Amino acid sequence: MSNLQVDRDGGLMTVTFSRPEKKNALTQAMYQAAHEAIEAGRADPAVRVIVLTGAGEAFTAGNDVIDFMSKLPKKAEDSPTVRFMRSVFECEKPLIAAVNGVAVGVGVTMLLHCDLVYVAAGSQLKMPFTKLALCPELVSSYLLPRMIGMPRAMEMLLLGDAISAERAVEWGLANEVLAAEAVLPRALERARQIAALPPGSVRDTKRLMRAPWRDLGDQVFWDELTTLSARLGSPEVSEAVTAFFQKREPDFSRFA
Repeated sequence: MSNLQVDRDGGLMTVTFSRPEKKNALTQAMYQAAHEAIEAGRADPAVRVIVLTGAGEAFTAGNDVIDFMSKLPKKAEDSPTVRFMRSVFECEKPLIAAVNGVAVGVGVTMLLHCDLVYVAAGSQLKMPFTKLALCPELVSSYLLPRMIGMPRAMEMLLLGDAISAERAVEWGLANEVLAAEAVLPRALERARQIAALPPGSVRDTKRLMRAPWRDLGDQVFWDELTTLSARLGSPEVSEAVTAFFQKREPDFSRFA
């Protein structure tokens, strides 16, 4: 799979975003490949745990803007991006994230659906949706305030403020901060511990812990997506994208 590496080790499947020269910015092809990998892992009884990580010094810098804007589908639900997000949202098997560097946009929102998260020291996590004239995704508008509180969530989602690996742990978004070279080994260590447990018990435990918000989360998922789809055709997004390519700060002063 181009720019995506999938490795199997016993009951573990490791999915690696592998485009290090672009800080693992995700293309539609990468989203599709990651979706297919996760779905294969969900369907395979031998796979007990799925680990997500990035190659090089980044987890993922989020969407590749050029690829994303040039391949907008007619229907949002037909997008490989949405297929990937649904795979993460619906995965009944444990998901573990080894965040080996910067995480932006979907690189953070997917962490809200991971069951264990390990972050490299020096990493920054940020969701600059409003700076791109967009809106939250992957149920982050619902989950983040409930995980870290509304004021902190507003700093991240409304202002797009980045947080450090240490603050991610302090706020409950991650389990541990480790040296970069220790992040993936720690995630795999925990994955092996889970893989040795009774698989049915593990799945039931995850289901029960997520059941209270699962149905509402599904509603929020599609509400966010509908809003995002509408925003993609807005003059605000046009200004944000134009400014991005012109390497200048966007000017939103003329918008009401």
